[in-house]
Amino acid sequence: MKTQDRSKIVASLAEQSPGERRVALVPSDVAKLAKKVQVLIEAGAGASAGFSDTAYREAGAEVTDRDGALQAAGTVVVVRPPSLKAFRPETTLISLGAHDVKLQSELAAKRILHLGLERMPRTSKAQSMDVLSSQAAIAGYASVMEGARALDVLLPMMTTAAGGIKPAKMIALGAGVAGLQAIATARRLGAIAHGFDVRKAAGEQIESLGAKFVFPDFELPAPEASGGYAAAQSHEQQSRLRRALTPHLAEMNLVVASAQIPGRPAPVLIDDETLAAMKPGAVIVDLAAETGGNTSRTKPNELVEASGVRILGPTNLPSLFATDASRLFSGNMRSLLEHLVHEEDGVQISLGDSITAAMLSAAAPALASA
Repeated sequence: MKTQDRSKIVASLAEQSPGERRVALVPSDVAKLAKKVQVLIEAGAGASAGFSDTAYREAGAEVTDRDGALQAAGTVVVVRPPSLKAFRPETTLISLGAHDVKLQSELAAKRILHLGLERMPRTSKAQSMDVLSSQAAIAGYASVMEGARALDVLLPMMTTAAGGIKPAKMIALGAGVAGLQAIATARRLGAIAHGFDVRKAAGEQIESLGAKFVFPDFELPAPEASGGYAAAQSHEQQSRLRRALTPHLAEMNLVVASAQIPGRPAPVLIDDETLAAMKPGAVIVDLAAETGGNTSRTKPNELVEASGVRILGPTNLPSLFATDASRLFSGNMRSLLEHLVHEEDGVQISLGDSITAAMLSAAAPALASA
């Protein structure tokens, strides 16, 4: 090791979650970070995403085994939270998993400081560090590709000597990053695209992509919460919303659902009554499956058929495109680390910083430096 100061050593580990192919740091970002801190890479960490150990060495990283990395590094970065068994106390972990109650309890017990990437504030200063947005863009693209594979019809219009094929109709429920990317992708593939959001202001974004904005014919009070997210609706409002959406969804071949409310179960926008009204063979890709789903029948990571409608509940679409997903994730991670690194003292966590204070768990202040 070049230095024994753990605050100046950052380690990127191989992922342990089944099916996770991304890596938290890619060689191009390691090359930039290596000018400020020592970077350790667990051997084989980037292999599933297409990044070799040789590429990391050439970028200035030291490739080592997992135990060596965990013993030396003061800061550990991963995509999804790993086993904490070999972690040293006072280590800083940066990963997803901010809302995992069991994980937070284990972190507190082992005195590990956790910066939860889901807690990244939605501010202009933190925009370059926001992994939820970058990964949602890939999920939106992937949702249309997965939905197209499950459909029995083609997305584009096609004219042949044997006859013509009409373009398919799709709708994105939720005009966040994923929903807008789904609309853009479906449009590129030739579908007639629509978009829905409870925030009326989202209509301009939807229409700017060449899609038709679908909005209920009644007012929804306080449609937007802090951070640009849609606010929760009452049970009565949700019921009226479902009935208002039903005739629109009945015309669609492909539905990409991505409506979520931070810290709460996803709203059910498609119930059994709506499913019964939809076209047989229609496909719903539910990006909210991990938080309960936007349909009454969604099951995480399963294909469910209800009333002739196929419902997909993928929970890790970005991993299907691991190389580019890793590049974007890594760019966010590098930006965050550059924010945390002090030239003389390495990585420093301060409660006085608005970004890191927002990312820390409730049990973390006792471990962080003020």
